[in-house]
Amino acid sequence: MVKRIRHSLEYLINKSVQNKTSKAEENLLDHFAFTAYKNAKWDEASMGNSDEVSKNIYESILLRIEKKKTFNPYFKYMAAASILFLVGLGIFYKPDTSNEKQLTFKTTSSPKSIRLSDGSKIYLAANSLFQYPAKFDGNQRNVSLLKGNAFFEVAKDKKHPFIIESGEIKTRVVGTSFHIQFSKSKCEVIVVTGKVNVSAKGQSIDLVPNQQALFVDKKLTRLPVDKILSINWYTKDITLNQATLKQVITILQYKYGVTFEYKNQAVLTMPVTVFIEKNASLESVLKQINYITNLKFNIYDEIVQVN
Repeated sequence: MVKRIRHSLEYLINKSVQNKTSKAEENLLDHFAFTAYKNAKWDEASMGNSDEVSKNIYESILLRIEKKKTFNPYFKYMAAASILFLVGLGIFYKPDTSNEKQLTFKTTSSPKSIRLSDGSKIYLAANSLFQYPAKFDGNQRNVSLLKGNAFFEVAKDKKHPFIIESGEIKTRVVGTSFHIQFSKSKCEVIVVTGKVNVSAKGQSIDLVPNQQALFVDKKLTRLPVDKILSINWYTKDITLNQATLKQVITILQYKYGVTFEYKNQAVLTMPVTVFIEKNASLESVLKQINYITNLKFNIYDEIVQVN
């Protein structure tokens, strides 16, 4: 059934571009497009960046106007809906990914790990979303961290650079290990081993161990790393011995993909010793801190309020 629909749609669109459709066929296309457009939902994980595809839609519209010298008011719906529909059927693919089948890896309340086809291992923090191909086929190994935090152990392959897209940030490596923390307001890349190149908005910097790149407010900056951020909390149990509460909260924000809100800044300087098991829940760690400090924590989705 899907093949028949796909074939019919491709056939009508090709006829329309060549000005060979009848009025009835054009009406059928317009009706389908307008209906599909109203019901369409964009899935960034499987369909790519909506801005880039919108640009392709706009160029298609201009091409149609140039060829037909007329403009159907519903054509913008046909272009948008057709692309949405065809992408869903697997006809169109994201740019620069060849014909690689894209998969998504999502975490909820706890970190998880995954091994890619090249042997690279990705440790994904809680509340994170990662996109990757089932198999790397092109000259580059392209993946995307769409949300949250991850630790990358990239398999060495000089002929095929490993490139991670995180919003406007591109991180390029050959074989190394590093953290990426990605949120709506900023992106951080922290190098543990090897050499990493980070670029964004025409800016580019190289990083070595104990350096980090911070991208915020459209500016890319190289900074030294706070030692607390280089701790491997993805794969090991850790003990934070006499760390400040601020340092502990920083680790918890990255590990569990949450944001802490607090009214009293003074509590952040409080020294605490906390044991965080690799697979511990956020609730269990907060109970430890509550026992030590008598602070109360309320969790609201991805927000933790400190009282």
